[in-house]
Amino acid sequence: MLNFDQDRFVAIQKGSVAVAEKLDATVRQCLDDGAENLFFLGAGGVMFLTQPALRLLQTRSTFPVHYEMGAELVETDSVHLGPKSLVIMPSLSGTTKEAIAALEFAKNKGATVISFTGHSDTPIAQKADYNFTNFAEDDTSSEMFYLQTLLVALSVMRHRGEFDRYEETVAELQTLPRLLVDVKESFEERAAAFAATIKDEKYHIITGAGSTWPEAYYYGMCILEEMQWIRTRPVHASDFFHGTLELVEEGVSIIVFNGEDESRPLTERVQQFAPRFTDKVHVFDTKDFDLPGISPETRALISPVLLATAFERISAHLEVLRDHPLTTRRYYKKLEY
Repeated sequence: MLNFDQDRFVAIQKGSVAVAEKLDATVRQCLDDGAENLFFLGAGGVMFLTQPALRLLQTRSTFPVHYEMGAELVETDSVHLGPKSLVIMPSLSGTTKEAIAALEFAKNKGATVISFTGHSDTPIAQKADYNFTNFAEDDTSSEMFYLQTLLVALSVMRHRGEFDRYEETVAELQTLPRLLVDVKESFEERAAAFAATIKDEKYHIITGAGSTWPEAYYYGMCILEEMQWIRTRPVHASDFFHGTLELVEEGVSIIVFNGEDESRPLTERVQQFAPRFTDKVHVFDTKDFDLPGISPETRALISPVLLATAFERISAHLEVLRDHPLTTRRYYKKLEY
């Protein structure tokens, strides 16, 4: 595979799920200590990666859960944030200034903070009450944060008696790192072909629903826009028919992410509509990936993980075909703003 270190990838993803036991004990301790709500808190694109866990708790648990962009929370506050709050904060670098400010704000209000970082010698790691560091970089962090925040949600539900498949699900997740390599290998040819197809495309509409929506948003904003400077219009599939459909015409590129949870009919509706008006409809379906030993229930939880690991292959080919390294920036962390 192009520019891919298999051993490095497997080691990082094994580390992602290796936190399960200690994390579960930590979540249980926080609940036993009286935590009354949970906040997913952070800054930038990494926050999108917490949304599948957020949605899981919103739909399957009665435990109050909140989602806050750090910079906005610092400006507006929240009556829900306080000494009985458990804050979950992912940060790959551990140094993002908006995230540091949000963490300090939450701590000053008495909240307990669990952080997930890629580096231990960073402010986010060191200021949190509990930190889980697993070395990762941009090309491996999406899967890591999807999995670790999923483990948080599953643990909360387990200890509240709202999820009875915890042990089985975690056992399946711990087999996932090597299965993700198989996903990449099976997708490599299609990734190369798709990258060649879109390398000169100036604009995409990208859509998903349920657990695939955060990956659609993340890939559009953080990869195509930030790392490749390609204009995109991420739109939730349920909103596609309330405005964005008027932008569909011949030659418009539409990327559809189909997952395996209950929201699938929403993306299938876009998939059925769009080809009537444009010849550039690209559908990516997690059902196409073979995952031996993974139950349908767990597959439904990890659709964004599968899409992230597959689309990393597209990114690897795009940066070569476009002669635009994924690390190239004009403004981000290049100047003060």
